Amino acid sequence: MRVAAVQLTSTADRARNLEIAAKHIAGAAGDGARLIVLPEMFNVLGAAEVLRASAEPLDGPSLRWASEQAKRHNIWLVAGSIMEYVEGQKRIFNTSCVFDPEGVRRAVYRKIHLFDCDVPGASYHESATVMPGRDIVGAEADGVPLGLAICFDLRFPELFRILALDGARFIALPSAFTERTGRDHWEVLVRARAIENQVFVIAANQVGASTSKLRWFGRSMIVDPWGIVLAQAPDRECSIVANLDFAEQDRIRAALPSLANRRPEAYG
Repeated sequence: MRVAAVQLTSTADRARNLEIAAKHIAGAAGDGARLIVLPEMFNVLGAAEVLRASAEPLDGPSLRWASEQAKRHNIWLVAGSIMEYVEGQKRIFNTSCVFDPEGVRRAVYRKIHLFDCDVPGASYHESATVMPGRDIVGAEADGVPLGLAICFDLRFPELFRILALDGARFIALPSAFTERTGRDHWEVLVRARAIENQVFVIAANQVGASTSKLRWFGRSMIVDPWGIVLAQAPDRECSIVANLDFAEQDRIRAALPSLANRRPEAYG
């Protein structure tokens, strides 16, 4: 399967963000990508008040746009994430959706682990605005099991292990990973999650600066189950593509059966 990750510098301007995302989706689809992953908050990104004001229901304009893109290009589209408004709730969800080539929404994942951090250069408290999701979610793309995660979820290996044990062959990771933490942690963590679970990881990140205080690391990656980086983005808005060889994944899992050799009875 040929897949792509789109890297953006999203701002508070929804129309601008969607226009640029559409250009890169078209380019990746034209390069043969069957599944394309957008980054976290692909539609609107900014300070907390911007995110609150941008929140939409699942049938709002950004996900209608995503549905239309999937249908137009005959692709599977992981619509990174949006701020999801839910009637009657005081806070919003950080929500990723999967659309099939007919534009039908096939999965909804609400980010479980929220980015609350006081590292200099990366101080942010997502939980002040966003509610955590509760459900681990998978989907299928062209019959291949796909796991869903968002950004800070990357630091919680138990989520990725559960997705792998539930059958995921590849995992989509829309992200807005900060420049400060990303320079030391991004590649290490993405490759580790791929290696330990013997899955492909498609990590679509934000890049550049959305505000004077919010800078993103970029370097979006597609990594194979051996931890080899199949594609990595330069430091600009772009898309990257790679071919996922599921037969090679089977060979890796057979030769080094780390999932099969688990000893859950000893983990009590």
